[in-house]
Amino acid sequence: MLVASGLVKHYGGVTALDGVGIALDAGEVHALVGENGAGKSTLVKIISGVVRPEAGTIALDGERVRFAGARQAAAQGVAIVSQELMIYDDLTVLENLFPYGAPRRGGLVSTREMRALAAPVLAELGLDPPPHAKAGDLPLADRQLLEICRALLQRPRVLILDEPTSALPRAAAARLAEVTRGLAERGLAVLYISHFLEEVMRVATRVTVLRDGRVVLPGAPAADVGLDSLVTAMLGRPAARAASGSAQPTPPAAAPPRPGGAAVTLTGVTVPGRLREVSLEAASGEIVGLAGLQGSGHLAVLDAVCGRARPSAGAVRLPNGRSPRSARHAVGQGVASITGDRKGRGLMLDKPLWENVTAVSWLAQGRGGPMPRRAALVERSRGHLDRLRVRGDVRARTGGLSGGNQQKVVLAKWLDAAPAVLALDDPTRGVDVGARGELHDIVRELAAGGRVVLIASSDLAELVELCHRVLVFQHGRVVDVLDGDRLTEPELSIAMNAGFAGTAG
Repeated sequence: MLVASGLVKHYGGVTALDGVGIALDAGEVHALVGENGAGKSTLVKIISGVVRPEAGTIALDGERVRFAGARQAAAQGVAIVSQELMIYDDLTVLENLFPYGAPRRGGLVSTREMRALAAPVLAELGLDPPPHAKAGDLPLADRQLLEICRALLQRPRVLILDEPTSALPRAAAARLAEVTRGLAERGLAVLYISHFLEEVMRVATRVTVLRDGRVVLPGAPAADVGLDSLVTAMLGRPAARAASGSAQPTPPAAAPPRPGGAAVTLTGVTVPGRLREVSLEAASGEIVGLAGLQGSGHLAVLDAVCGRARPSAGAVRLPNGRSPRSARHAVGQGVASITGDRKGRGLMLDKPLWENVTAVSWLAQGRGGPMPRRAALVERSRGHLDRLRVRGDVRARTGGLSGGNQQKVVLAKWLDAAPAVLALDDPTRGVDVGARGELHDIVRELAAGGRVVLIASSDLAELVELCHRVLVFQHGRVVDVLDGDRLTEPELSIAMNAGFAGTAG
């Protein structure tokens, strides 16, 4: 259905693609994997018409094509769902599904026909939002499914899914895997990009691996590729830590600290519609997980600690004894809000890397005075980015980085602010297996250095691997606390879906 050959692309002095090719057959799910910065995003942008290659060709259904842009590619049957969501928050669900080419009657847009066209596709994805609701009011997982629905409404021949399950809970991710296989059975060629390697092995027919802008494993049958060999192809060496969920959990670097030291505490905290009389304590040096299904209240704890949600009752106390009065005040008190939603809340994509890295310490905390030396900021940024192995020039535009490298910049920004509390929300979303391990090591290092770490994650393996204990939420309350031998993925899944009312801490 689609054949790309000899694609070459440079960004400054960096070679993003060096003679890359890939062939997508109708009726297959072809997975594309590789570390962040391996060239996946550039390849996808070329295939979907967003970026033009310096050399190489693309043929669609046997005919050479040269797309002038993403809209022309979509018109010819190549649709993409990017991990960086392109949802218009201020528009309704229906308006997002038909951004152009909306059905009309008598010269006017027909919402009745829009609903009729959208209903079966929404049902196929298990999505049932109010059609006139603002898309920005939907949860992140629903916004990601909404974008997939929009792509399917274009009736594509080639569908590119770039990290489609990175924001989805397990049930929705499993449903999407079924839908993806069904689309291939209907004759689509599906290019599937994911850092969840076990998911790749379940969904994909064939697998192509990129490393440093080159193909190192071309279209191998997924049934013939073991998980260990896939990781080795990605990294160029055997991995010390395998893909998410595929290895024994690595214990936290430090033993759980003794109570009585500096801590984040919630005492009888109520946030209307989100939390009900929640009390908990996370001590200095401790990594505490927050788990629950969508809307269960675990994310509201992060919002309360970060000053984004004001309790109507109860109190939130930071390690310095103060209560966060606003998001800005919380930052000034040493709270780092590290989000997986890097495009919406984490980064200024149109700014250079150094401005993003120093934004909090300079603008919010006032370090260096009102007019700090630019050279000093650039050099400080370079140190953080080198530590995190971010591939890119410190003066380059942040939006040009791969998704995983962007996520590292989010972490670098908060490391520069020297926080006392880390509030992590899906911190490794869209990050490859190698970078994931590196980020985990840094979180352990920060905890061992005396920080308080609170982490919410849709990846249960991440919670098991990182946390000293995990608090499970349902209906705005803590319903279970897992630690020691009970802190396993099966136990965590059971607690989230069934709960053990009465054991709240």
